[in-house]
Amino acid sequence: MTTTTKATALILLLVGVVSGDLYMHNPRGSNNRLNEKSANRANANRLFDSQNNDRGGYNVGDKTSEPAGDNAENQYNMNYFQSGPFVFTASGTGGSQLTLEWTNQHGCGGNEDSDPQKQNCNLVIQYMCEDTFDSSLKTQLRDGVNTQQMAYTPPPNTETEEKAKSRKDENLDPKKGLQESWESYDNCYIRERNAGLFTADQKLKKNNKGYSSAIHTRQNPNGNRRGYECPEERDYFPYWHPSQWKDIAVLAENSSICSHYKSKSFNTRSYHQCVETWPSGNRKSSSRWNNEAECTQNSGKWVELSNYLEKAPAFTSEAFCLSASSSSTRYMWSVPYDADNVDKPECLVALPELECSAAPWSRSNHLGNGRGDGQPLTYTWTLPYFPSGHEHKCVLRMRYNISTDDYDPYNTDLKHNNDNGVISPVQDNIELDIGGPVKLQMALNTDQTGRVFQDRSHVFHLMPRPSGWENEKIVNLNVRGKRGNIVQVYPAVEYDFTPNHLHITASDLVHIQWTGSNTHLNGNPAGDGQAGNDGEGKAGTDRLNMVQIGDLKDNFPLPYEQTTMWKNADIVWIHHKKTDISSKDLALEMSASGYYRCFKKSSCPESEHKDYIVETKTQLQKTLDNAPASYPGAVLRFRSGTYHYMCTRNNNFTNRSNKGTIHVM
Repeated sequence: MTTTTKATALILLLVGVVSGDLYMHNPRGSNNRLNEKSANRANANRLFDSQNNDRGGYNVGDKTSEPAGDNAENQYNMNYFQSGPFVFTASGTGGSQLTLEWTNQHGCGGNEDSDPQKQNCNLVIQYMCEDTFDSSLKTQLRDGVNTQQMAYTPPPNTETEEKAKSRKDENLDPKKGLQESWESYDNCYIRERNAGLFTADQKLKKNNKGYSSAIHTRQNPNGNRRGYECPEERDYFPYWHPSQWKDIAVLAENSSICSHYKSKSFNTRSYHQCVETWPSGNRKSSSRWNNEAECTQNSGKWVELSNYLEKAPAFTSEAFCLSASSSSTRYMWSVPYDADNVDKPECLVALPELECSAAPWSRSNHLGNGRGDGQPLTYTWTLPYFPSGHEHKCVLRMRYNISTDDYDPYNTDLKHNNDNGVISPVQDNIELDIGGPVKLQMALNTDQTGRVFQDRSHVFHLMPRPSGWENEKIVNLNVRGKRGNIVQVYPAVEYDFTPNHLHITASDLVHIQWTGSNTHLNGNPAGDGQAGNDGEGKAGTDRLNMVQIGDLKDNFPLPYEQTTMWKNADIVWIHHKKTDISSKDLALEMSASGYYRCFKKSSCPESEHKDYIVETKTQLQKTLDNAPASYPGAVLRFRSGTYHYMCTRNNNFTNRSNKGTIHVM
């Protein structure tokens, strides 16, 4: 990835060829999967370029005990409550905390002097969101219902505004997954690439207009397309061009570089773009020119554009907008990156500064836990607060960048490309002369030097908080993993709760929620791994529940009369809105994954609960086969104590220790 615009580039490289590298486990990373019954994903190009092994990733969740199929309404999107309109404090008052969990294959973290790694690295965490109240959105985030890639038709040499709109409409298919907008890829395809970048000995191809554009990079010299992701934006960070993505954090090779990442983040600094218009005055989605001189010489306008959390249309003047800022929300008067009219500033909710710290330590060639306490690699994301009070639909993205020191990562640029008599410091399959007739060949591909791996979540929702929760701290408790033993699911993981050791206070709220698929069959094709889906219950199905145990070493749930976990929990919110159920009914619901709500009709007399009563509902199957694969859950406040719990179905010898602990102080 790079640091600048047109000249100097920070180049990260990996010597050698690897098969896969970064996998998100909470929220579940898709690795471009959707609902495949095979161990291998069906389409590595569906939404983005992961560079990961085909076997990685988790299917989108299902709402019921049956596969969603071609009905997107039956897919389950995780729902997290937004943070409150609070002032950030050390205790996190008012924040909603989501634990991100992942594995990265080639190692990261450590101290350069006393604890060196075998490579340089960083991890970049970002998200994008859409306001579900806005029907005019250009993107319309969705997971889709089939594994095909969205289409893209390159523009002809000359095109009218009507033809451009028709080209877009013909490309978009509501049944296919969509993250980046069509407009953003059209701009990437048309815009000339950054010619100041180091491309080693790679020969970058050209688009249909006869020049290399931002779809052509050293890692992607052929300009291959994955969804509507822009390859140049994917490969380089901080990026020098406006983007839909919001920065959360960089987990850097060392903390000394953090000031650089913060200063270049699109969260807090603006970037320019060449804007051209149609004869009607409407903004074109693309322009060829990537610098001010060529832009203005070709009748374009070089415009400074800003990123934002959401728009605030109620504030119609600069003075009104800026005066609305408070200790928890900063407003700015600026032109947004996606403005239809770039001559008209708008009131925008400003994004916070990028967080940055040294990456957690992980071992090279090992997709596993970190060092020290042996726990998974994690980052705690304090979810955003949207002043509009609107629900937002979002996607999380994580990129992992690795390099060695075979050339200067800061001062290697276009002047070092293999051209005009210059020999690149790295070359494809270079042969080394070690004396006499003896030569050794390095297995090195320069399109894989400075390599970036990526994973993204399925769509999830950020929900506004109910009234009265403004200053409450919410901690999300979820489930990772999928059906099968460790060989069958690798490089995904077996089931576990996350965080599986949760330390909170008696004033904190815990949102318990999980999701699973009905098509995790891990069948053929299985690639380089083992097919199959060992486990209990119906083949290919994820099922979870929570029951209390006396100790983490126990494997038998406590009878309700001996439990304390649910008796010491106050229901603050529950997905079916009935917060006055008894602790016994809460224990029932958690153990049944939402299949039941109450033992007796007298406890749930309202009509909306009539189909969830033990007295009248078809009996729950012992291994939860007829229970939903996903559970929207409840927000609980636990009294002081230590509570151990487990999942009854996923705790045999093959899929063991699906357990966790909540420590309440």
